[in-house]
Amino acid sequence: MERSKFQIKPPSLFSETNGRKLRVVGDMGVLILILLPVFLCLNSPICYAQHEDQSSSFSSHRTVIDVKDGPDSVVWVVQLSDLHFSVHHPDRAIDFKNLVPAALAMINPSLVLITGDLTDGKSMDLLVMKQNEDEWVEYKNVMEDVVKRSGLDENIFYDLRGNHDNFGVPVIGGSLDFYSKYSINGQLGRSGRVNSVTLTLQGGRQKYLFVGLDSTMSVGLRGPTNLFGHPTDQLLTGIDSELSQWDSQSLKPMSKISFGHFPLSFSASSQSGKTLNDIFLKHSLSAYVCGHLHTRFGKNLKRHHLSSPSFLSSKKFFQFNLHQTRSEGCKNCSFGAPPVEEFWEWEMGDWRKSRAMRILAIDRGHVSFADIDFNSGSKKTIILPTFPLDSRFMSTSSSHHEYECEHMLSSSYETVRALVFSVSPLVSVVAKIYDTRYGKLETVVDASMTKVEDESSRGDLYVVPWNYKAFQDPSADRFWLQIEATDIMGRTTKTERRPFSVNGIHAKVSWTWREFFVMGCQWEALYYPILWLALSFLLLILLIPRVFLFFSRKQITYKNVLAAKGFISGIGLVLQELCRFPIAWFGFLGYIFYLILFPWFAGQVFTDGEDRGYMTYMGWVVKLSNDKSSHDYIGSPDVMVVVLPHLVFVVLPAIFCTGALAAERAVHRDKFLSILGKKKDDDRGLDKSVRYDSRGNRRSNWIRLILLVLCLVICWKHFKSCRSLMKAYEMNPLLHFPVYTLAIPLLLASVIHKTKRN
Repeated sequence: MERSKFQIKPPSLFSETNGRKLRVVGDMGVLILILLPVFLCLNSPICYAQHEDQSSSFSSHRTVIDVKDGPDSVVWVVQLSDLHFSVHHPDRAIDFKNLVPAALAMINPSLVLITGDLTDGKSMDLLVMKQNEDEWVEYKNVMEDVVKRSGLDENIFYDLRGNHDNFGVPVIGGSLDFYSKYSINGQLGRSGRVNSVTLTLQGGRQKYLFVGLDSTMSVGLRGPTNLFGHPTDQLLTGIDSELSQWDSQSLKPMSKISFGHFPLSFSASSQSGKTLNDIFLKHSLSAYVCGHLHTRFGKNLKRHHLSSPSFLSSKKFFQFNLHQTRSEGCKNCSFGAPPVEEFWEWEMGDWRKSRAMRILAIDRGHVSFADIDFNSGSKKTIILPTFPLDSRFMSTSSSHHEYECEHMLSSSYETVRALVFSVSPLVSVVAKIYDTRYGKLETVVDASMTKVEDESSRGDLYVVPWNYKAFQDPSADRFWLQIEATDIMGRTTKTERRPFSVNGIHAKVSWTWREFFVMGCQWEALYYPILWLALSFLLLILLIPRVFLFFSRKQITYKNVLAAKGFISGIGLVLQELCRFPIAWFGFLGYIFYLILFPWFAGQVFTDGEDRGYMTYMGWVVKLSNDKSSHDYIGSPDVMVVVLPHLVFVVLPAIFCTGALAAERAVHRDKFLSILGKKKDDDRGLDKSVRYDSRGNRRSNWIRLILLVLCLVICWKHFKSCRSLMKAYEMNPLLHFPVYTLAIPLLLASVIHKTKRN
């Protein structure tokens, strides 16, 4: 079987050069630095259209479900995500099998959405990431048992493909695509990338549209360079079509919800530059629910998206706050006015460790959710308040618009409502409202709620009338709501207190820095700017000192650094002394250009290990054995998880460490020569010099020891990364990435050898 072949040539800049030639090459480096951004742009997917796989056929699957029985004003669905069933962690499947069926039977949802990463696809040491059929067989068996014991119809289950379900899958529908064989979607023939289901109430008069999307790679790489969603233009067109399918037929505002695996911060743009965010804003979704990030980055992984008219808006790269600021505009209170272009993105916790489940309800257009933690065991009672909405996570612009246009306020504002699910009959449900105006909780409402009676009900909706106008307040977190239910066994369940605002004003919620890191940064847009900045900085710190030495006769000395007492002058001394070691200086310069011009390594990117590809900073180049065309630069910006850490945490520290070793050697030499120059006939002066030399040597030895330890830390970090890559892509370090593996340690060793003391 033919495999793609390539040859890595060592950069010619490693050749031995000295004297005047060094300065000439240094000057040439300045010219190269000027042309570098142009070269990077020409080799970047941003500057030319990448190859997009058009061979994969696109299809969609539409379903309409008439939700019968009461209550006739609200529907609710269940979301699960990131199950990660693993042969190495059987407890995940066991707990799912024991806890989920009873919970689903109690909740009785209209849909069950499982948003990706159904199986783990990782080895015990977490380094090898490819498909394991045993995990898929286990998933199939568990889901069949869950469907049977919950009493729900299998057709209401929608399980999406996640990046773990796509590790090492070369072709969708091929022999290694176990998702198509074992998932519920696959077994029910939902082979399309887009699946939509419409829930109808009141004989079809009210519709709720749910659109699921699969944006995983069409050519699934092994991890870790399989981290992002990659929607194509074809997929975006399909999502747009599904979201607009009822627009011309519905007279009432329709609630639209989309569900997928990847957060938008980890979703790439299409070939034409369009994004999922553009489509969702166009249709003014109520919410986009997803998974992927688990809970290790925080529990507040939510983000409010609002249309921004500015093309150069920084929000294309960053969003610093969970809420986007609403710009004041002209108030249009006509019923035909277009909706505000906004939507919420709600990432949920995982089943893998958190044992999390989410209930999402739509009550007369108001969308709310409650997250349930099964780590403590099964739940006897679950409560989901559906109105008033939590002011931290409501669609603020549309809610505020309704408040400003009083005639648009519906009858839904006249009652406090909550869904209550319980395994035992309930004896009381109480709504409590607290006022925090004076800095403490003061109960202002303590009212019993009554059940909405229906002959055959899907669930229990409890309501209580209230005067909502009494709670209009410019503060979004003055009033707090709590629902308390007591069952016939005497067990009491309370919801957490949550703020509400009938004015449509949102309560301020701040991200932690970890939450901002994964939700507030648009990583696909940031990858190339960060890459160019890192490469340019590395070249600058190598070339500028050499240019300075060539054009200036002044040199930075240890005495200058002591006199200036400045950090910049110390860095200048370090980089200047690095230039005095041709092997190290040319070695680092050549290595940087090697990383730009040549493949970094070659590896087996698929589960079967038959097709080997090679990775550059732009992505993977892969040629399938059964495909005549090659797939160029797939897995971008996914490769950033390899590229950026190597540049920032290995190459950059290595340059400064080698320079620091060279500077320490120069300082020691200068001190030694100055001591030898003292008058030898001055015994007292000599004694002082000896004592000073002893103290200076001890201090210098400690500095040198610290630098050597730092060199070892850099090498340990580098070899740890190399080991991970070697196992992930089944590579031989001497055959498949010798330069990437050995260059940094050899350069550090050469400088240590050159600066060793006699």
